[in-house]
This record gives sequence, structure tokens and C-alpha cells, in this order.
Amino acid sequence: MRAVVQRVSSASVTVDGTTIGAIHEPGLLVLVGVTHTDTPAQAAKLATKLWHLRILDGEKSCSDTAAPLLVISQFTLYADTGKGRRPTWQAAAPGPTAEPLVETVITTLRTLGAHVETGKFGADMKVSLVNDGPITLIIDV
Repeated sequence: MRAVVQRVSSASVTVDGTTIGAIHEPGLLVLVGVTHTDTPAQAAKLATKLWHLRILDGEKSCSDTAAPLLVISQFTLYADTGKGRRPTWQAAAPGPTAEPLVETVITTLRTLGAHVETGKFGADMKVSLVNDGPITLIIDV
């Protein structure tokens, strides 16, 4: 699994002009990509890492401050741009494989005590954010 994590002051996601997920205070925007060999154990490990990642103000984590997370599926994190000008998506897991693993990340975070907002799997989403820092990390599990 792969995640792009951004420390944000606020973030939101809209589908068809309707906001379906938003955080209005400092927290994390997490874009999650899944490849063919990923497992539920890796999804749970990623969630735990996100919950305890100390990148908020004062080197605090979401678990320290009860900061919210906005988690959005993002198959393009597994794009291959090695040849030509058009990326290929062969390394990205198909929806029936990826969706339950993204849900595992979300469910695990909620079980840990996180307030989690989400996008809509497979939808054409518009994401808005105010990157704080800016701090952006790539995490591979």
C-alpha cells in the first residue's frame, strides 16, 4: 500500500458539486493507493502508522491531539510513467480488490479512535486543501 499524507489546516472532497467529506481543523489528508499484492494486515499497519505519525504542530500525532483525517482512495499513486507520455495503471489493484482494503484503513483508524472523513471510492472527486507547512510525505507499507 502507498499513501501520500499531507498535513492540512483544512480539506474537503466533493462529488457532483456536493461536499461528501471535510475537515475544518488541522489534521491529515491521506490519499491511499492499493496494488495487487496488498493485504488487510498491511492496511491495518498503514492505519496505525497514520494515527501515530508525529507530523502535526509540536511533533504531535492525530492520536495525541484527536486531529481528524480525510482519507481518499487514489489508484493513480501506482502509475507507471517509465515509458512514453501516457501513464499505465497496471500496478494499481482493481476496484474489487482495492475498495475493501481502503475500507480496512478507514475502519482501523476509527477503531483506534480517529475521526475519519472519506471520499467516495471510484467517483470523480474534487479535493481542496490548505497544506500546512507544507508537509507532504509518501508512505509505503
